[in-house]
Amino acid sequence: MFTKADIEKYFLAEKQGSLFFLIIGIIAILLAIGFYLFLKNNFYKGAAVPLLAIGIVQAIVGFTVYARSDRQRIDNVYAFDMNPGKLKSEELPRMQTVNKNLIAYQWAEIGFFIVGAVLILCFAGNKEKSFWLGLGIALAIQAAVMLSTDYFAGRRAKSYTKQLESFRIAR
Repeated sequence: MFTKADIEKYFLAEKQGSLFFLIIGIIAILLAIGFYLFLKNNFYKGAAVPLLAIGIVQAIVGFTVYARSDRQRIDNVYAFDMNPGKLKSEELPRMQTVNKNLIAYQWAEIGFFIVGAVLILCFAGNKEKSFWLGLGIALAIQAAVMLSTDYFAGRRAKSYTKQLESFRIAR
C-alpha cells in the first residue's frame, strides 16, 4: 500500500543522490582546473576536457534536483491528503517522463563509455597522442560514474512510479 512515508522516502533518497551528484561534479571541475593549470602535459589537458564538461552538467543537475526535492516532497505529501487526484494526474505522468529520460541518459552514457574505451584502445602506448588517451580515460570514468548513479536513480524512480500506479484514491 502506497503511503506518505513512501513519498518521503523517495524524495529524501533523490535529494541524497543529487547531493552526491553535485559533489562529484564539483570534484570533477576542480580536477579539470588543476589538471589544466598545474599538470600541463597533454594527457592531463585531454583528461580535463570531459572532467570539466561533464562535471559542469553533474553540478548543475545535482544542484537543481537537490534544490527542488524538498518542495516536491512537501507538495506530494500534501496532495496525498488534500488532493490525491493530483498524484495520478501530475506526479505519475512526471515520473513516467523521468523514467523515459533516465533510459535515454543511460544510453548516452553507454555511448560515452564506448567512445572513451575506443580512445583508450586506440591511443594507449602512443606518447604523441597522450591528449586523446587522457580524454578517453576521463570520458570513460565520467560515463561510468554517471551510468552508475543514473542506474540507482532509475531503480528508485521505477519503484516509486509503480507505487504511484498502484495508488487508489479513497472515495
